[in-house]
Amino acid sequence: MACEADADFLRGSRPAYEKRRRNVHVVDLFAGCGGLTVGIAESAHRRGLGLKVGLSVDLDKDACDVYRNNFPGARVKNTSVEDLFDGKLGAPLTATERSVRRDTGSVDLLVGGPPCQGHSDLNNHTRRKDPRNSLYARMARAAEVLRPEIVLIENVPTVQHDVEQVVESTKDALERAQYVVGEAVIDLSVLGAPQRRHRHVILALRDRRRNPQSVLESLEHRCNDHPQRTVGWAIADLRRAKQNGLFTRPSASSSANAARIRYLFENHVYELPNEERPACHQSDHSYRSMYGRLKWSEPAQTVTTGFGSMGQGRYVHPSQRRTITPHEAARLQMLPDWMEFKSVKTRVSLSQLIGNAVPPVLGIAIGEKVLPALARKRGWE
Repeated sequence: MACEADADFLRGSRPAYEKRRRNVHVVDLFAGCGGLTVGIAESAHRRGLGLKVGLSVDLDKDACDVYRNNFPGARVKNTSVEDLFDGKLGAPLTATERSVRRDTGSVDLLVGGPPCQGHSDLNNHTRRKDPRNSLYARMARAAEVLRPEIVLIENVPTVQHDVEQVVESTKDALERAQYVVGEAVIDLSVLGAPQRRHRHVILALRDRRRNPQSVLESLEHRCNDHPQRTVGWAIADLRRAKQNGLFTRPSASSSANAARIRYLFENHVYELPNEERPACHQSDHSYRSMYGRLKWSEPAQTVTTGFGSMGQGRYVHPSQRRTITPHEAARLQMLPDWMEFKSVKTRVSLSQLIGNAVPPVLGIAIGEKVLPALARKRGWE
């Protein structure tokens, strides 16, 4: 049942999320192209509820354009979150914050995925000591200002090891603001993402009768008859799709990488032998997936912004001699086909938006757990 619903969501047309009598009011900070909003919108839709986006914020103009095109009724701000929520944790609201609260109105869900590059294990220069990491706590400040019923913050698992302890300071601030707080590292493949992707999640609830830790621990497999969705489930139907635009066309491979792709297929292998790799990747390494080919029968590796290059991970198509297209990467991220990316004019920006997106299955799964109680509190049931 879940697989059928999610397949329809992934391949179908856009539901009229906003055309319902009762609307879930959402604020999405560090919104990117809107993966978390999409998940909450879909979860609400499945319960007969609508969506109203009172505020969406991102510093990237392309992200804001994509978000606005997919949620035309949203109030989208192309600015920095810290400029809107500029007060110290626990301090009285600033004039800017009072204005933001007045303009935004009531908020049911505050969601956000602060920039995670400072925490990523792929960032060897400033790993876990990065100025961007302090943006994480702006989610707690936004909760102090907007007083939403529910707060959802997602990031990479290594955020827990930040030297400034941003997770602990954020949790403490939320608790001082009278929220009950839970946290967990969630395997998104369990929730239905056809890739191996783990995310750290904070869930905070104003309803002190509920235990957010129990909510997170109750998240379960989407499909009872198989443990994980595969690459084939997500993109096999796109094998004959026309490659006639930035979204549907793969990146051009260098002559050296084209030869490596040819080696994979001619030798019927999915791992490139060490001697076929560039010299810099021939030493002992733990990145076996680099220069690898995807398998139809398994989940993909974590989709990153580098999905257009075989040197960035296992991103060679299972049966065609190329890397995956942005459309295929979006499918692996569970970004539905109805999402509009035509406003993006460069491959770099498109790759960043798709690779940094939050798979909507997280919002769908969390929504399934928290929206029923919200609906009861609002008198919608």
